Amino acid sequence: MGFVTDVVLPLALAFIMFALGLGLTIDDFARVARRPRDFAVGAASQIVLLPAVAFVLASVWPMAPELALGLMIIAAAPGGVTSNILTAFARGDVALSISLTAAISLVSVITIPLVVVFAHGRFVGEPVGRDVSVAGAAVGVFLIVAVPVLIGLLVRRFAQSFALRVEPAARAVSAALFVLVLAGAIYQERDNIVAYFAQAGLVTLVLNVSMMAIAYVLARTFATGPRQRTAIAIECGLQNGTLAIAVAVLLFGGGLAIVPAATYSLIMFATALVYIVVLRRGTA
Repeated sequence: MGFVTDVVLPLALAFIMFALGLGLTIDDFARVARRPRDFAVGAASQIVLLPAVAFVLASVWPMAPELALGLMIIAAAPGGVTSNILTAFARGDVALSISLTAAISLVSVITIPLVVVFAHGRFVGEPVGRDVSVAGAAVGVFLIVAVPVLIGLLVRRFAQSFALRVEPAARAVSAALFVLVLAGAIYQERDNIVAYFAQAGLVTLVLNVSMMAIAYVLARTFATGPRQRTAIAIECGLQNGTLAIAVAVLLFGGGLAIVPAATYSLIMFATALVYIVVLRRGTA
C-alpha cells in the first residue's frame, strides 16, 4: 500500500488523536482522582479484562495465527471518540466516558506494545515481515497517539477560544477520516472480505457483546449509578479501530492482522445502537 500506509494512515490517526486532545481539559484527568471507583471499574474492564477475554477467544477459536494477533490488537486499543458521543445519546456519564478515553489513550502507549508483542510471540511466533519489540512498538504508538493528544490538550489549555472554534470541525474531519481508513482497509482486502467475515466476523461479535455484558455487570456491581455503568459498557464496547488498523499495518504490514479491527469496527456500532435502544426503552 506504500504511500497510504507509510504516510496517509499515520497522519490520519495523528489528526484523530489531535482532535481528541482538543476536546480535553485538565479537569478531565483530575476527575479521575475525584471519582476513582467509577474510573477504576472502567479502566480495569478495558485494560485488563478486554485483552484477557480476547486471549481466551483467540486461544480456543479456530483461526489463522494472524487473525488471532489482530483480535488481540483491537482488544488492546483504547476507546474511540465515538464512545463519548454514543454515551451522550444513551444518557450515560459523558464526563466519565471522556476521562476513560483520554487516560486509556495515553496509557495505551505502554499497554498496546506489551499486549501486541505478547500476542505476536504466542500466536505467530516467527516474524511477520519485520521484527517487533516492546520498545519499538512503544515509540511508534507514542508518536501517533500520545504526542498528538498532548498537542491538542496544550492547544485547548493555552488557546481555548481557538480550540473551541475548531473542535467541531476537527471532530467532523476525524469521523470522516475514520470512515476513509476503514473503507481503505476493506477495499484493500475486497477480494477476500466475505472470507474474512466468515473467519473473524463471529469471533469479533462474540468479543464485543461479551465484553459489553461483562463491563455492564461489573459496573452494575461496583460503579456508583446507572449513568456510570452505561458509560463503562459503551466505552468497553467501542474501540479505536483506526489505531488498531494503524498498529497492524505499521508493525505487521497489514494483511490478516487488520481483519479483526475492520470487522469489529463495523460490528461495534450496531451492537452499541442496540444497547442504546434497549436502554431508551427502559429494559436495561
